[in-house]
Amino acid sequence: LKREYIKKEIIKMEIREGLLYAKSHEWVKEEGDVVTIGLTDYAQSELGDLVFVNLRRGDSVSVGEAFGDVESVKAVSDVYSPVSGVVCEINEELLDAPESINGAPYDAWFIKVKEVSEKEELLSPSEYEAFVASEQ
Repeated sequence: LKREYIKKEIIKMEIREGLLYAKSHEWVKEEGDVVTIGLTDYAQSELGDLVFVNLRRGDSVSVGEAFGDVESVKAVSDVYSPVSGVVCEINEELLDAPESINGAPYDAWFIKVKEVSEKEELLSPSEYEAFVASEQ
C-alpha cells in the first residue's frame, strides 16, 4: 500500500499590532501626518538573507510604485509604496546593513512619507495573517 503525504509548512512570522499591511508585504506605521514603510517579517523570511538594498532617490512616491529593491541570495525583489506622498526621509543605514532587515524587520524601516494623498487598501494584522495563510 502506497501512501502519499502532503507536507504543509507551518508559517512562523511576527505580525505586529499597531501596524497596517499591504498585500505586497510592506508594513505601514502611521504617526501623525508621517507614514513609515518597511518590509514584513514574512517577506524577509521568504527572500532569505538580504545582501543589498537600493532605495531610489526622489521627491515623491505613488501607490503601487516601486521605490526601491532588495537583493537576497535567491532573487531581487521590488519594494512597493502602499501610499502616495512626499518622501521626507530615507533610512540610509539600510544601504550599509541590509541584514538588519532580516534581524529586525519592524525596526528596519525603508522610507518615511508625508503629505499622504492616497493609500491602497491596507490590511489589519489579523487580515494580513489570513492573507498570507491563503497564499500558501
